[in-house]
Amino acid sequence: MESTGETMGVSEVNNKGVTWINIEKPSQKEISSLGERFHFHKLNLEDCLSKIQLTKIDKYEDYLFIILHFPIPSDNARGVTSSQVSIFLGKDYLVTIHEANLQPLVEIFENCRNDQVQREAIMAKSSSYILYRIIDALVDSLFPFLDKLMNKLETIEDEVFDERTGSACKLALIRREISVLRRIVAPHRRLVIDLANRVPPSASEDLPVYFDDIKDHIEKAWEMLESSNETINIFKDTDLTLNTQRTNTVLSILTILFTLTIPATVIGTFYGMNINLPGGIETGTWTSLGPYTTLVFILAISAIASASLSWYFHRLKWV
Repeated sequence: MESTGETMGVSEVNNKGVTWINIEKPSQKEISSLGERFHFHKLNLEDCLSKIQLTKIDKYEDYLFIILHFPIPSDNARGVTSSQVSIFLGKDYLVTIHEANLQPLVEIFENCRNDQVQREAIMAKSSSYILYRIIDALVDSLFPFLDKLMNKLETIEDEVFDERTGSACKLALIRREISVLRRIVAPHRRLVIDLANRVPPSASEDLPVYFDDIKDHIEKAWEMLESSNETINIFKDTDLTLNTQRTNTVLSILTILFTLTIPATVIGTFYGMNINLPGGIETGTWTSLGPYTTLVFILAISAIASASLSWYFHRLKWV
């Protein structure tokens, strides 16, 4: 017998003795009703309402309690954040509890509820097989995020090596996105192995083989994240090196310009003193080269000194 039902945020699909209950945006009342129906441990029910639980598997006498996290797009500058799904797996039932933003899970449930062919394909075997299909879809949903991440790295590479632009802020945002994805993916590497050993066996399917396939996908995602992390660290170091080099170049130019003005500054300081100097007002100005003889001599001496300094800096390969 096959049936579907929905009450508030609780939806249910039944097929050949297997029940799948899906709860979106759970409330305290819905969680309490669930506990009364299946006699789940109260600590597990409390975890379903908390959004800060770690990825884990708890095994009880007649069911498994699983908490998973998967990425979803973020509305702020982070680009990606995580969403939690809590799962109760029994011999002939599966309960999924999550927010309404885990689209792959929602799509599978809607297919089972609205499509007889899909319901037979997904639910006719066992509750453990439904769990496999859910986790497989959620793991596959990682790769669009990883593809976008790789595209961001390719785009920012040109900016990093362009001395006219700064990319420190963009690099920081990408590093934060990689960090979020690493925190999501890392626990699943161990958890999927545990699942393969703990899920109730299916008479019609070799479930460990299916979960090994999921593990391969997770390892591929992890390798992409590791590669992205290495790349972003290289870009960060390169950007820091280039920025330091640009700063040193600017400081060197300013220092050299200031040094070249020191002779004129020193001579001007002498002639600003209230003492008798050749060509000064008290001793009478030089006029052998015209009324600006003193100025010409001062400029000439300053130019010779600056040229000597420039030649010396060039010889030291400072310029």
